Amino acid sequence: MQAQIVRFDHQGQGIALVNNFVTFVPKTIPGDIVEIEIIETKKNYQKAKLIKIIKPASSRKEAFCPFYAACGGCDLQNLSYEATLEYKKNKVKDIFKREGINIEPILIKNPNPKNYRNKITLKVKNGQIGYYEKKTNTLTQITSCAIAKPILNEIMELLSKINIVSGEVVLRCNEKDKVLVIITSPDKLNLEILKNNPNVKGIILNNKLIEGTDYLEMMVNDLTFQVSFNAFFQVNSAVAKIMLELIRENVNEKAHVLDLYCGVGTLSLMAVSVASEVLGIEIVVSAINNAKINASKNNFNNAKFKVGKVEKIITNVPNNYDTWIVDPPRQGLDKKTRDVLLKYLPSKIIYVSCDSNTLARDLKELLAKYSLEKYYLLDMFSYTHHVECVCVLTLR
Repeated sequence: MQAQIVRFDHQGQGIALVNNFVTFVPKTIPGDIVEIEIIETKKNYQKAKLIKIIKPASSRKEAFCPFYAACGGCDLQNLSYEATLEYKKNKVKDIFKREGINIEPILIKNPNPKNYRNKITLKVKNGQIGYYEKKTNTLTQITSCAIAKPILNEIMELLSKINIVSGEVVLRCNEKDKVLVIITSPDKLNLEILKNNPNVKGIILNNKLIEGTDYLEMMVNDLTFQVSFNAFFQVNSAVAKIMLELIRENVNEKAHVLDLYCGVGTLSLMAVSVASEVLGIEIVVSAINNAKINASKNNFNNAKFKVGKVEKIITNVPNNYDTWIVDPPRQGLDKKTRDVLLKYLPSKIIYVSCDSNTLARDLKELLAKYSLEKYYLLDMFSYTHHVECVCVLTLR
């Protein structure tokens, strides 16, 4: 079946109208004329598989990764880098417009759009190592990842020699090319080649440390962070540096800061470098342990951290914090936290988000009392449909 791609959806897929029926076609771009096969039909839409490109759009680019056609990692390698930025900007504007909010984001590029990821998660099936195809459990075997740091690709080459047959391998690195190898597998493994590699800082097997350390030290701007193997840290260190500077720039001198979902304390410590104090709250115990170590390591005695689920303990937090930093998971702020925020009414909110849909939902409610002062769109996840946003709201 032949079709023409007319626009993108918000997940970076092309959309064709087949008999006026919305049809999603991955790995295509507007202007492509393609041959497709319908693989799933729903009430209001259908999904199709790309068979071949009959006539490419004038803006189509050849992907720089040889595994792009099947791999589920990147969505937009068929565009120029500048075109991916334009797509993301228009996507975010459209999401906010649907909530009745008009924005003009300040766009921040990735200084290194390729080989930028400091963390990758590899799947292993029948001895093959790779990524799943998008929204499936079908494995695409790979030998390298074009958006991963080169050191991670070097360590990936060694994995075929450790006798792993099934499971998952997470590779994380820092700016000094030291790597944590985190393996989940029932197999009897031969790990000597990893143990003898000078770049492997630690090996964690089925959540147990078996060699080296279970954390990395990450340097961001002028701060050092200890990050446990299972703690969150931004996957793009270069853009993370820019984001943390935005946090520092937008925290008032002598502010009293509450940092929700604080992780290992990256935003907290950047804020407290200019603020009077910060209290960070995070549910992951190892991350809070890291945060406390990081405060001490960077000589901040005015940074405190508490373990807990934000929505459960937020009502017990005193109302003396004039600046709230929130960096919630993809589901955004829960209703209880939004209600407490609108009750306490801090003078400033800095909202960091990796999901524009839940961000727009939350801001629609918050804008009843706040003004959207700044909206930054950071290309944290180049050549994918994902974006990172930083919003600065001030109390009216």
